[in-house]
Amino acid sequence: MKVLGIESSCDETAAAVVADGRTVLSSVVASQVAIHRPYDGVVPELASRQHIRAVVPVVTRALAEAGLAANELDGVAVTRGPGLIGALLVGFSFAKAYAWAMGLPWVGVDHLQAHVHAVFLGDDAPAFPFVALMVSGGHTCLYHVTGPTAMTPLGQTRDDAAGEAFDKVAKMLELGYPGGVVIDRIAAEGDPARVAFPRPFLNQNTFDFSFSGLKSAVRRHLETRPAAPSAEEMADIAASFQEAVVDVLVTKAIAACRRQGCRNLALVGGVAANRRLRTRLKTDAQAEGITVHIPPPVLCGDNAAMVAAAGYHQLAAGRRTSLDADVFSRHPSRIAPAA
Repeated sequence: MKVLGIESSCDETAAAVVADGRTVLSSVVASQVAIHRPYDGVVPELASRQHIRAVVPVVTRALAEAGLAANELDGVAVTRGPGLIGALLVGFSFAKAYAWAMGLPWVGVDHLQAHVHAVFLGDDAPAFPFVALMVSGGHTCLYHVTGPTAMTPLGQTRDDAAGEAFDKVAKMLELGYPGGVVIDRIAAEGDPARVAFPRPFLNQNTFDFSFSGLKSAVRRHLETRPAAPSAEEMADIAASFQEAVVDVLVTKAIAACRRQGCRNLALVGGVAANRRLRTRLKTDAQAEGITVHIPPPVLCGDNAAMVAAAGYHQLAAGRRTSLDADVFSRHPSRIAPAA
């Protein structure tokens, strides 16, 4: 089954064709980083307008790179939420109309659960069951995954996501956008023990996360300084902040594996590209006898291949989305229900 995936939840317009939920035939991503960089963050209205411009060329290119005509597709999958409403509507409306015009079955996909499916598109897919740590710019959560469409939520962020905290701290330090990439780079030159930033929710009996307090701690540290930090001090602050985030993510992910009795752990989402997080998670997990599985870096950020992979399993199970369905910016319940 060859599924066309479409993703437009934030600031990337993406389309991909995936066969049987595992083989990527094409994956095209049109980034908007240059558009939003002057604002140090994503401007929703600008994102929506750019999605309108990009969606047709991106889908056309994805089909061409897959070597397929539209009538050779078996289904369409599209991100339904969570995300920016205006951005989501562009991809969702296009997919709905495209599937209707071509007479194809189609399904709306949960963006967070799609990230989990990215781990099956590489060469290091985990066996079921496993724990998935999903860390991105807008979301941080843990899932217990027992099957392709069976993901039980264990915890989520109560305020800022880890990636959002990275971007906001980078803005405080005037490092530019996207902040996660810059902090990852300069933190490598800093001392992660120089500043004693808090580890929020680390010792609480919950798998939820909270990063707003850590972000505020960085702001207070900067406000109490008599002068702007030097390049060396900047690296130390970045490294200390990053280490605090990584400590929380790694500790909770491994604790979740212990609680669920899982020996496999997947790290997915845009922040999965962070080098310190990858290294610490692998090292600490190995000491616990846990194997870590991470998608290729190109599939860690928002992409449509993961959407197509997730959609394949829903379509194969006979699930369809109605033409009167709508998108959602956030889940109506506290944590997304299992698919």
